[in-house]
Amino acid sequence: MYDENGRRYLDCITNVVHVGHGHPVVAKAAFQQLQVLNTNARFLHDNIVQYATRLSSTLPEKLCIFYFVNSGSEANDLALRLARHYTQHEDVIVLEEAYHGHLSSLIDISPYKFKHLGGQKEWVHVAPLPDTYRGRYREDHEDPAQAYAEELKRVISEAHSKGRKIAAFFVESLPSVAGQIILPPGYLQRARQLIHEAGGLIVADEVHTGFGRIGKHFWAFQLQGKDFVPDIVTMGKPMGNGHPISCVVTTKEIAEAFTSTGVEYFNTFGGNPVSCAIGLAVLDVIEQEGLRENATKVGKYLTELFTELKKKHPIIGDIRGFGLFLGVDLIKDNDKRTPATEEADNLIKRLKREGIILSKDGPGGNVLKFKPPMCFSMDDAKFVVEKIDAILTGWNKN
Repeated sequence: MYDENGRRYLDCITNVVHVGHGHPVVAKAAFQQLQVLNTNARFLHDNIVQYATRLSSTLPEKLCIFYFVNSGSEANDLALRLARHYTQHEDVIVLEEAYHGHLSSLIDISPYKFKHLGGQKEWVHVAPLPDTYRGRYREDHEDPAQAYAEELKRVISEAHSKGRKIAAFFVESLPSVAGQIILPPGYLQRARQLIHEAGGLIVADEVHTGFGRIGKHFWAFQLQGKDFVPDIVTMGKPMGNGHPISCVVTTKEIAEAFTSTGVEYFNTFGGNPVSCAIGLAVLDVIEQEGLRENATKVGKYLTELFTELKKKHPIIGDIRGFGLFLGVDLIKDNDKRTPATEEADNLIKRLKREGIILSKDGPGGNVLKFKPPMCFSMDDAKFVVEKIDAILTGWNKN
């Protein structure tokens, strides 16, 4: 990236431009389709069918109905409607520090936001975040997935005791603003069983993590194993490489229940020819340039570099992630793992002066977050870690 004076910056955080800023293949696809036709979604066009077909090849077979919309927030709002129509229930369970979008309906199910605004609604229930570094059950617990599932079970029981009925459990497949959290293996399988028994649906929010960011899988929910299939998947940010396009994918059964209301669902711009041409181009680039493989390789290298750096700088408490979804947890002490909030903020500012754009997340504002464009290279990784090492070394001397 370049500022108004032509100074160059290395982008470590823009997961929206998934395949890289100004990618020529994506730009060409948009330009060529725009020259021919762009119109609203009432008119049939091959692009939307081709795009849905390509996406379906990355998903479990039962997830076969696609609703194209224009943003991650719009996708999650529609997912909420689908879940409520299908279950005929109202209530939603979410995790601590969750963020699912900026619409009023989604602020209500985003503790990350509503704790600073109007507070928690009676139809919203918050389960403990399955964080094995800072949470109630940590890396030394014999079965953290089961322990956190028991906490979810308790939340469901408390809701039922008040006469509430669960429509959905919204969960980011890898919680992002909560601090780049890796859910313990098996947690979502147990959660699905509990939620289904309660009459609700599982909504996997892949807005931050989808389209191969984690490397080994196309979708982050696939980290939980082949036997875990959500009822609804939402996707957004990286789909259009900066162009506004998003999607909700669900089962035929859930979609038919939604249609049976007799109220037509229509979206003027969702799935228009230009958006779908761009979406197809992004998929082409991911495949042709081997970006999933690159995410695996570079992410592994970045993790190794930070693991070595941790031996030298005790401020680095934890390094976690998959592929190019990585969090570096900065701490003041090892015993209490007190968030190094001020230090993280100062580090971000210093890195900007060094020509590196990085950001932080987590409730303590102390987790360095890496979600760069998927073309992020080994040299880029080395450059960033060397700069961080130099800054931390300077602090130690002072």
